[in-house]
Amino acid sequence: MKRKFGDRANWRRITQRHFKSKYVESDKFTGYVTLYTIFALRDPLWKTYGGHTFRIADKGYTWLQYYPKGQHYVVTAMFDDQGDIVEWYIDVCKNQGITDQGVPWFDDLYLDIVVLKNGEVFLMDEDELDEALTKGHITVKDYDMAIETAKAVLHAINQQEFPYFNMSLEHFRSGFMDSKSFRPGG
Repeated sequence: MKRKFGDRANWRRITQRHFKSKYVESDKFTGYVTLYTIFALRDPLWKTYGGHTFRIADKGYTWLQYYPKGQHYVVTAMFDDQGDIVEWYIDVCKNQGITDQGVPWFDDLYLDIVVLKNGEVFLMDEDELDEALTKGHITVKDYDMAIETAKAVLHAINQQEFPYFNMSLEHFRSGFMDSKSFRPGG
């Protein structure tokens, strides 16, 4: 199980970036929100899902990431250099936390859900979850939690009850992370 940090400080592909972290308590969301903006990088990052290939990281791209308090997932909304959504990436996780420097982190539980802007949904890395259990890297309890979390998220998406799609679009377009009350990081 890997611990992943919101500032992606060890991501060698990115050579110049800006990172912000903000704690939010509202009726719609409680937890940390981060903004990761890419200014320069070695190579763009491309991903293929269901026969569609997308650039998800390049100069001018911005990732808005949500760490909902008490949940076992983290949501990343990826925007291109024109401010258009590319995809939403949902990491299933065991735990979330924050460093002394104000950088949110999560312990990745392998399963991921990708939602494209056209509405296509993909459950990813089930094989990695199975392998982690077989090799003893996670417990049966971790495995079951990952499966149940993914099922619950997929159900919310299918019922159009997953709030992060509209929330991220609204936050990105409104300059939500530009307000004074954020913790600089990275």
